Amino acid sequence: MYEVIVIGGGHAGCEASLATARIGHKTLLITGNLNNIADMPCNPSIGGSAKGIVVREIDALGGEMGHNADKSHLQIKMLNSKKGPGVRSLRCQADKTTYPQNMLKTLRNTENLDIKEDLVKEIIVENNEIKGVITESGEKIMSEKVIITTGTYLNADILRGHEKHKGGPHGEKSSLYLSESMQKHGLIMRRLKTGTPPRVLKSSIDYSECHEEKGDNELLSFSNFYEPTYSVEKQESCYLTYTNEETHKIILDNLDKCALYSGLIVGIGPRYCPSIEDKVVKFRDKNRHQIFLEPERKGGDEIYVGGFSTTMPEELQEKLVHTMDGLHNAKIVKYGYAIEYDAIDSTELKMTLEAKKIKGLYTAGQINGTSGYEEAAAQGLIAGINAALALENKEPLILKRNEAYIGVLVDDLINKGITEPYRLLTSRAEFRLLLRHDNADIRLTEYGRHAGLINNEKYEIFQNKLKKIEELKEELQSAKIEATKDNNEYLSNKGSSILSGRITAIELLKRPEITMDDIEYLLGKTFDKKAKEQVEISIKYAGYIEKTEKEVEKMLNLENKKIPANIDYSKVRNIATEARQKFEQVRPLTIGQASRISGVNPSDITMLLVYLKKEYPYE
Repeated sequence: MYEVIVIGGGHAGCEASLATARIGHKTLLITGNLNNIADMPCNPSIGGSAKGIVVREIDALGGEMGHNADKSHLQIKMLNSKKGPGVRSLRCQADKTTYPQNMLKTLRNTENLDIKEDLVKEIIVENNEIKGVITESGEKIMSEKVIITTGTYLNADILRGHEKHKGGPHGEKSSLYLSESMQKHGLIMRRLKTGTPPRVLKSSIDYSECHEEKGDNELLSFSNFYEPTYSVEKQESCYLTYTNEETHKIILDNLDKCALYSGLIVGIGPRYCPSIEDKVVKFRDKNRHQIFLEPERKGGDEIYVGGFSTTMPEELQEKLVHTMDGLHNAKIVKYGYAIEYDAIDSTELKMTLEAKKIKGLYTAGQINGTSGYEEAAAQGLIAGINAALALENKEPLILKRNEAYIGVLVDDLINKGITEPYRLLTSRAEFRLLLRHDNADIRLTEYGRHAGLINNEKYEIFQNKLKKIEELKEELQSAKIEATKDNNEYLSNKGSSILSGRITAIELLKRPEITMDDIEYLLGKTFDKKAKEQVEISIKYAGYIEKTEKEVEKMLNLENKKIPANIDYSKVRNIATEARQKFEQVRPLTIGQASRISGVNPSDITMLLVYLKKEYPYE
């Protein structure tokens, strides 16, 4: 008997099982193949636009992905470093061998956590409450909570050209029966699709025809709690090439031969990670598309052809790859393919990621209709935390849209649902200036501490950072910069107005052209790097941050207006039929949540408020 069973050992499953076990609950992780723990069947990278901030948030809450990425990467860089702080995020090229090995080692060394190789055939449900699982080997295992994190393995099909066969990524056995069991218990399923590009031999690439993309020349890390120790000089390079008119002509002349356009695929693919066929068809005005050549492991000879996901047959993949600079003589060692799989209708879930129809059953990751390792890991962590909190009869962890990208992710899944694999983007977060890379720990560490995932050592590191920030602010408010000849010459060279008298460092920092590096020079001091970053952003963007916080206040006012759980929406007059149906399906907890449901208009919210005021005047 276990307190928690986690089904699936991908990124969601790893975070979920680590969370419940670390909090102190006896947990069993069931996975089809130990060698596929934390596998990266597509791009071997962690982070990226918005996603890198999610990894920082996972770390702040006490998750493992950020720390494991720091231990396992080949290259790391800050994206959008020349843009505003609201869109900056880290991305690393992960080692496809080391990352899973390190994660498996962490799992095996975690107290309260057992790992079992098997596939789950059925979930055991009694009176709409989860009781355990039955494996394909016939074993019945009882549990109080079950978290399903099957990724793309649920009833999966591999597709290439006109060929289609059952199988998960890398051709392993897919989970054939669990989807049927879930449907039997009333859960609504969808069919989705994703894909992956070919891999080519590193030794067969002519890099002289490509543009080199190096890692950043400063030490960077996803984790808030560990200092980076890698060598900046020894990072692996990625390379950039492009498709061309010849590539596009071959694709357009052979669309009937690819699985995507031949009618073989029925699942809906990701809008923001399209196949090369989709790019060429939908963007015919573009005469080329970027293709990234990315190493998959240190010392390995396998290169990932990023941006070239395809369902073309093997012989056409050969022709297409050979049209591009640097790849004219490239040898393909693994061909691209598409994978179709079952996913749950995400509106079937509560904000805790627990199923509405089955108490104690949680789902996380690509089974919920998302794409990406980072989105999966975030959901796994949230499901794990909430399963643990439910076991302890504590209030759940529900992050708001102004608190975390993870909050945006879960809110979008539950209230808007999905019609295609969901991917986090900075544009999805209306309060992104508050949800920055640099302040993830400030936003979320207290939540991780409350859940039981931030130990004393990590919490002390966090507290010290806060202390240094406050001390720096106080020092800048009192430190004076004199109108000396040297100081004015320095300011003039920076294109800044010279001083006529003394000025506080914090006032000088408000000038757009002045940075904390300049303040350090003028004061003749060196400050803590992380504290510098926080203080500079808070000073320079104070007006924008204040405006955003006023918008947050408006949103929170709506979030504070609760909707009674027993409300009968059929009695709410003058709302659209679609709104009524969506309210019944989602069962929003607050007016704020109701207002974000797809298909609900402001007039529907107005009539709902009128009804609540009349029927529930004291709520």
